[in-house]
Amino acid sequence: MLLPPPFAAMRPSTLLPFVLCALASPSFAAIYTKPWQLPRITYDYIIVGAGNAGNVLAHALSANSNTQVLVLEAGVSDENVLPAIAPFLGPSLTPNTPYDWNYTVAAQEGLDNRVFPYPRGRILGGCTTANYMVHHYGSSEDYDKLAAITGDSSLNWSNMKKYIQLHEKIVPPTDGHDTTGQYDPSLHSTSGQVSVSLPGNSQTIDAKVIATTEEYSEEFPFNQDITNGNVLGISWVQASIGNGVRSSSSTSYLRSANSRPNLHVLINATVQKVLQTGFKNGKPLFGGVLFQSSRNQFFPGFVLATKEVILSAGSINTPQILLLSGIGPRAELSALRIPTIINNPSVGKNLSDHVLLPTIFNVNGQESLDNVLRGGAPLDAALNQWTTSKTGVIANTVTNNLGFLRIPNNATIFSTVADPATGPTASHFELIFCNFWLNPGVAMPATGSFLTIIAALISPSSRGFVKLASDDPWDKPIIDPKMVTTAFDKFALREAVRSAKRFVTASAWDDYVIGPYGTTAGETDAELDTHVRQFSTTVFHPVGTASMSAPNSGWGVVDPNFKVKGAEGLRVVDASVWPHLPNAHTQGPTYLIAQRAAAVIKAGL
Repeated sequence: MLLPPPFAAMRPSTLLPFVLCALASPSFAAIYTKPWQLPRITYDYIIVGAGNAGNVLAHALSANSNTQVLVLEAGVSDENVLPAIAPFLGPSLTPNTPYDWNYTVAAQEGLDNRVFPYPRGRILGGCTTANYMVHHYGSSEDYDKLAAITGDSSLNWSNMKKYIQLHEKIVPPTDGHDTTGQYDPSLHSTSGQVSVSLPGNSQTIDAKVIATTEEYSEEFPFNQDITNGNVLGISWVQASIGNGVRSSSSTSYLRSANSRPNLHVLINATVQKVLQTGFKNGKPLFGGVLFQSSRNQFFPGFVLATKEVILSAGSINTPQILLLSGIGPRAELSALRIPTIINNPSVGKNLSDHVLLPTIFNVNGQESLDNVLRGGAPLDAALNQWTTSKTGVIANTVTNNLGFLRIPNNATIFSTVADPATGPTASHFELIFCNFWLNPGVAMPATGSFLTIIAALISPSSRGFVKLASDDPWDKPIIDPKMVTTAFDKFALREAVRSAKRFVTASAWDDYVIGPYGTTAGETDAELDTHVRQFSTTVFHPVGTASMSAPNSGWGVVDPNFKVKGAEGLRVVDASVWPHLPNAHTQGPTYLIAQRAAAVIKAGL
């Protein structure tokens, strides 16, 4: 999600006095900052991107001490970056900071031609260091559909869910409260890498949310734990937080492996392209990687992979690198005078993203978190509490409850369009309950208290693209998710807003909610469409730009073993391989995909 203006009070520069008191990150033993520091130029595996998936692969592949692994990361270290450590401060890492790629979308036709930031983590851990830490895995139907599309049953839920045991480490919430009934321990692991916990700071609205699931149980049922593969209902949030501190792919997978002498990580290394180094089995073999530390570096760095280059640069940078390397639509490449090595029209296409739409309500009293976000004494007190004990509001993410919901099967929209959800028990939209003003790009009012229920479109039918603006790797790519450009997406967002408004009509909210704020008050389709166009933005969960498909299908970028079609020695392992959006905030599904890819690579497939 984008940085709401009130989080500006939590910018890294603003928080500098607290940095020295913050939790000190353990030092990295194998992190290099300059290309000439690398002890070798040839590795077995070169992983591009130390993010959601790349660090999983680095951890897995370097477990064999005879395997030499290099990770190239364009961003900086996350060590001692306070907002990368303190959970509630995470939104201050993006946009327009050194920790973000600072992309913007092309003018969005479906959103009044607005242009807005498109955050992407440019730091060790990638978006797992800069996101909101909501952690779950999606609907079983997300994986079953992936298995059906690819013809590979190993990608179905019954097989993929086993990787949860390798991945996560459930830990107690920071406030130590009794979590009985808030999740199902049998679905989780206590011995994995990433710490996951339930909310560690209770909020005024928590009891109201749960009470609503009892009063309106048919429309808003309580779901004890969506890790079971059934996402529908209202649940307690599980987040990648342990002991009041963010748990990212960097602080977990990478940190636990960084003392291995066969694992090297180079930061400040922006990859220009992967290079063809020959042919194998009649296909182009990609074994070289060119990179630069800065745009002004005259001679680029060069490294070689004897086994494979693995792109884990994310749904924007992975297709950008493929295109710069001559892998993509011939017409687009020729227009930029990039020689086509593999003509693949699917590269950069099929971009989809969850859409974020705030529904905001005026509320009574001073029990919201708005005063903390406005800065001053309340924020100082919260920071002091976290610095001292790693507890309180700063030890938590921005929400304690969320819900995944469906449009009724008899809705009029389904008489004219197909249901884009991954299955009959998958969701169409999500409600995220935030006890403060959250409206990205819109300044918080100087006074007042607010409740925001984010309405997120989970199963959009709109599709966009990523393409090159030029043949210069330092020029930002053109990102056009084409948000809310279909009849279904418009209908679903209208219904999501109406759902949020019905939610707060439960009796539990009588003494709290005054009424809808601004255009949230709209009732007609036209009024709600205006609200959607004016305030929708991204949850920054892009997928699809290097889609996985069956080996012999006429579309797609990678096969079920993550190999780039038509190439040898080159794989893609990140969220870009998902051909459809999961029913989840994407870090969880991407972790599972990365675990699967690691198993495939180690098995020699």
